[in-house]
Amino acid sequence: MDAKELVIAAKVYFISKLPQIIGALVILVVGLWLSKRIANFFGRVMERRGIDITLVNFLKGLIYYLLVLVVLIAAAGQLGINTTSFLTILGALGLAVGLALKDSLSNFAAGVMLILFRPFRVGDVVSTAGVTGGVQAINLFNTILHTPDNQKVIVPNSKIMGDIITNITANDTRRIDLVIGISYEDDIDKAKAILWEILAQDSRILKDPKPTIAVAELADSSVNFVVRPWVKTSDYWAVRFDLTEKIKKTFDQQGISIPYPQQDVHLFVEKTA
Repeated sequence: MDAKELVIAAKVYFISKLPQIIGALVILVVGLWLSKRIANFFGRVMERRGIDITLVNFLKGLIYYLLVLVVLIAAAGQLGINTTSFLTILGALGLAVGLALKDSLSNFAAGVMLILFRPFRVGDVVSTAGVTGGVQAINLFNTILHTPDNQKVIVPNSKIMGDIITNITANDTRRIDLVIGISYEDDIDKAKAILWEILAQDSRILKDPKPTIAVAELADSSVNFVVRPWVKTSDYWAVRFDLTEKIKKTFDQQGISIPYPQQDVHLFVEKTA
């Protein structure tokens, strides 16, 4: 068959397939247009429901490309291409990719759950996966924490979802728990009155809930008080440090001793005959 005959055969084949080609092009053009519109619609719905913009953009893109894949398969089918084998290959490829990216997919799934359920937000201080720090960013695959000693820690999301999450700044108020010991020889009522006076002098300590001061334990070398005032979460560490220092100085001025563990060692000299 010479070149002229090949051209004629190609034209004949093209003309015979013209309705299918036109149908495939229509499916392709309309399908791509609809895919974009549908993806944008779901994106707007998710934004109105307050879903994180990072997740919205990702899911919107995922929906769009899945719809494009469906459109391409439909267009190929319209052209008479057998798509069964193509779907089988695509499924096998997806399985292989899924196994290869198992850890990444696990982190992604955990990231979606973190964004949806919001156990913490950017700006919160959390303790999780053995790290305590402020949340700088919540990404789909990892969360970035900023520790108090100025370190940037990137934690995989699967580690966070598999661990206990303590959101330290979730509530507006927080209770300070101090244990203060005095000597058995000291006056308990006097020590308690001093502690109440110290708390009353600090305007950062909340009146409601009311602080608690009580004898909690008769220890080996001290009578232990629990001192539990409530403060704003933002004032927690400053008030805790100031109270500890103020209590020590005031007890020293008022003659109240804070004992430390000590042992009496008795030596016996054994007389030999």
